[in-house]
Amino acid sequence: MTRQILFQVHWFLGITAGIVLAVMGVSGAMLSYEDEIMAALSPGVVTIEPSGALRLSPDAIIARASAQRDGLAVTSLTMEAQPDRAHLVWFAPQPGKGRGESSYVDPHDGRLLGRATGHDLFRFVTSLHRWLALPEGGNGIGRQITGFSALALIYFALSGLYLRWPRKPLDWRAWLVLDLRKSGRNLYRALHAVIGGWVLVFYLLSALTGLWWSYDWYRQGVLHALTGQGSRQEQREETRPDGAARPPVLATAWRSFLRASGGHFENVRITMPAGDKPISFRALAPEARHERMTDEYRIDATSGAVEKVDLHARRNWGKTITTSMLEIHRGAFFGTAGRIALLLTSLTMPLFTITGFLLYFARRKKKKALRALDVPTVPRAGEASETLIVHASQTGGAVRLARLTSTAFESAPVVPISQLSPDMLAGARRALFVISTYGEGEPPDSARGFASRTMASPAPLDHLDYAVLALGDREYDDFCAFGHGVDRWLHAGGAKRMFDMIEMDGDDADAQRQWQQQIVSIGARGDMPDWETHAYGRWRLVERRHLNPGSHGGPAFHIAIAPIGDTEADWLPGDIAEVAPRHGPARVAEWLAGAGLDGNARVDGVTLADHLAGAILPDTVQGLPGDVADLVRTLRPLPHREYSIASIQADGCVHLLVRQVRDERGVLGLGSGWLTELAPVQGEIAMRLRANANFRPPDQPGPMILIGNGTGLAGLMAHLRQRAATGASPAWLLFGERSAALDAFHEEELLALHARGVLGRLDRTWSRDLQCGRYVQDAVTAGAEEIRGWVSTGASVYVCGSIAGMAPAVDAALRMALGDDQVESMIETGRYRRDIY
Repeated sequence: MTRQILFQVHWFLGITAGIVLAVMGVSGAMLSYEDEIMAALSPGVVTIEPSGALRLSPDAIIARASAQRDGLAVTSLTMEAQPDRAHLVWFAPQPGKGRGESSYVDPHDGRLLGRATGHDLFRFVTSLHRWLALPEGGNGIGRQITGFSALALIYFALSGLYLRWPRKPLDWRAWLVLDLRKSGRNLYRALHAVIGGWVLVFYLLSALTGLWWSYDWYRQGVLHALTGQGSRQEQREETRPDGAARPPVLATAWRSFLRASGGHFENVRITMPAGDKPISFRALAPEARHERMTDEYRIDATSGAVEKVDLHARRNWGKTITTSMLEIHRGAFFGTAGRIALLLTSLTMPLFTITGFLLYFARRKKKKALRALDVPTVPRAGEASETLIVHASQTGGAVRLARLTSTAFESAPVVPISQLSPDMLAGARRALFVISTYGEGEPPDSARGFASRTMASPAPLDHLDYAVLALGDREYDDFCAFGHGVDRWLHAGGAKRMFDMIEMDGDDADAQRQWQQQIVSIGARGDMPDWETHAYGRWRLVERRHLNPGSHGGPAFHIAIAPIGDTEADWLPGDIAEVAPRHGPARVAEWLAGAGLDGNARVDGVTLADHLAGAILPDTVQGLPGDVADLVRTLRPLPHREYSIASIQADGCVHLLVRQVRDERGVLGLGSGWLTELAPVQGEIAMRLRANANFRPPDQPGPMILIGNGTGLAGLMAHLRQRAATGASPAWLLFGERSAALDAFHEEELLALHARGVLGRLDRTWSRDLQCGRYVQDAVTAGAEEIRGWVSTGASVYVCGSIAGMAPAVDAALRMALGDDQVESMIETGRYRRDIY
């Protein structure tokens, strides 16, 4: 909760004060080298040609400067020791003006040289930096805005440090290394967080010193804390307020100053006092790091008596800080390195504004998508739900997918993992977890408490079936780490996986469609459109062959589909074919007759019947648009159907093994009916290929144990054909079907692979044959000792087939043969993979 509150305040201040801070940062950077820039731009004004002529005395310079301004009084004179630098005079303000003007003056003849080039620009930049150049200057609203923004900067630095705190705080790489290989939101977050760590100290320094000019209460408090003084007024010099008053004669005081200082200075600023007060001399030593390292002398103008000497070297640290606040603010207090550091960090301020807004807009976009999904949330006390949808989300992505999952299960309750209680899990038969990983393998903020408390030890979950969709980003090393942690915790408590965890990289549409298809296989609605659509390619159905005529099981067909034209046709063993099904003509005609519509009516050059063939047909005609074009626009496409690819790319065609399915009324299944009966041979098929990284060949070559049943043989055949083509290590196939006489799919090819040694071992079971009567899991149990031997030599285990019956039974048999720890280790290392449906 603390992190969430800090984060909400952080982004709220970011979108309010962020732009102001960006302006202050850039303007502050421009002011870092203001004097040097103006000097470089102003030869003949700030800098002059060295001359052998004698320099005028302070009295002479003041008199000549005043005479050139019609007798306007000079309030201060800065004299430079360097022969190529002009002096600077400040005049008393003219009537009706708030402050006096300045001018450079030639030290040899007293001629006014004017102001430096860029003077007006830097004056505007100063007002922009200090009060956004708003009316009334330091007395207006602008000063309050910049003061508030400085306070916000302190909050940004401290809250950002807390929110950024890595899992391994002692690892300097976690703090300082910026990975520019990231992209999108990950790059914005990395720039915001990592560079924020680089500049944190500098921003705190800028904000804490900037408040000095924003709030009197802050300045008085700092003065009192550091010097014991109650007001800075005691430190201010009182200058002559009257532009017509006669300035004091400086000759005597000037000689006393030269004797007291030894003439050792870079420059000296002489300030004319009000009334008969002593004259102030502020001398900057040549070795000074910054302009406030001055020695101050107060000398009586008449007698030349030195009344006060305040040497910088003898000041206590409190007074040194308060008299050098500007130099600390711009970094000069720390020398050249400090000035450069403050310059660069000031220039980075817009980076945080820009990346902050980019992250904010991305977050808003996700929240907008969430508002369109209204589903039940946490069950009320005493209520139990057979199916729970649980999410852990940082930016809303997991919430969206959890809500979509809920709608597929007739609005099952959606529960944030932070609110998941033992009673909820105890009352559920199954739970689907949509789990995000945040940053470097960390749980989302809202899930931290659950991770630290509930997941600290296993819970009794023997009754629970579960599945996990893990969201993460492969640009981070600990990809989907929290999702894996939740999966391990559930398994440790005795819960049973319904199917293997699906990892989703960013907004990967393929992973979303895979999750949608997997939940359909465990009872979710199969008539919903795809959550994430993807363009289909053009393919042609070139072959359809019935493989098991007379079988008591459903008819199984060999399907061959070839690409048309330049359709992309790249795949590896384990990949998936996603087919766009279509209704048959009879079903479309039946619906048109009920709706009283003409199927030959055309919309965008396509008949209404053709539009309807690829769409989810409305359950009722009530409330449908009367205009055919409007009706077409309301149609939603049929969801795709997935099939394991049995061929390899060298075959030139995608081969599928499809079992024809009918419901209790005898109606053909959408996908199987389209491919096995309705689609004409040589007709066009809309299809796309999806990479299935979780079932592709092992990263390291080695033996494979392939286990499957029914049409799951397709996913295993691709691996066998690939190994035959590459000469890889032998494989062991364990396969189960109904009847050896009728359901021995691809019999000749399997026997040939066995004879060639590609199949080192072939074990098949026939559940309906009296002489066998076993299932494939029985073959796994019988071959447990041999399986242990193969696994010990590095064999990978791949399982493909039905999620109901076969997959959990084979998994249990493998765990009995190998041990639970060994199976879990193989899952983590990618040596135990399943493609189940």
